[in-house]
Amino acid sequence: MLSARSLFQEIVDNDESFQLFCSIAASGESQGGWENARIAALVPDSMRDLAPKITRHGADEDKHGRIFHALLRKRGLPPVPVPPETDYTMLLERRGIGLAHDKLRREEALTEEDIVVYLAHSRVTEQRAADQMGMLVRYFGDHHEVGKAIHMISNDEANHLAYCHEELLRLARAGHGRTIQRVLRESALVEIGVYRDVSLAVMDHMGRVLRWPAPKAAALAAGIRGMYAYERFSGWHRMVSLRTPQRRNALGGAPAGTPEFA
Repeated sequence: MLSARSLFQEIVDNDESFQLFCSIAASGESQGGWENARIAALVPDSMRDLAPKITRHGADEDKHGRIFHALLRKRGLPPVPVPPETDYTMLLERRGIGLAHDKLRREEALTEEDIVVYLAHSRVTEQRAADQMGMLVRYFGDHHEVGKAIHMISNDEANHLAYCHEELLRLARAGHGRTIQRVLRESALVEIGVYRDVSLAVMDHMGRVLRWPAPKAAALAAGIRGMYAYERFSGWHRMVSLRTPQRRNALGGAPAGTPEFA
């Protein structure tokens, strides 16, 4: 029987698929860390109060990248190149979601609208990350090898999502409401398509590594496409709503250290 639990177990149990999974995850987190660090450095003067939280966001993502690399080292595995078709962050940028890397490389201050766009995009992608990590905690939170890492990353992703909700609500009250709603909708509709494509690409690579039979690979692809159809019809709405989070000022402190994953 196909299930998220059984699929992830297969991936974790095989060195080559685990190596690819951790490499893809580490690459995406490292990219996110770089992006947040650049945004923090370029925040306009009118929004400098956000810089420490953006810095914390980036530091958390860098930490996640180190965690995935540490999981590889524990098995004696080096990271492997990430196939371009599985690079979620790069594909989102190519579709115009988020702030372009060439803009972040400049030494020019960003605008207030740029920061609104960044936060709205982050609200969408952090919803995906929080949902995925929540699922992994349910199924593998007590796993002897990856359980501690999953719990740590899941807690951070919940903080990131709470931060996005709180700051976007504050900016909506300050007059950015229409821009926020527009960018949230645009980002969500693009994200669900990119997530479908990346999921299909990752499962294709995993299927070859794990030698899945054609019927199993076809069933997984159909499931991914079915989820996209649901999200395209109505599921995307969960990614654009805003509510006061239970975790207030979630990124207001210093990032937690991870000596066991250093």
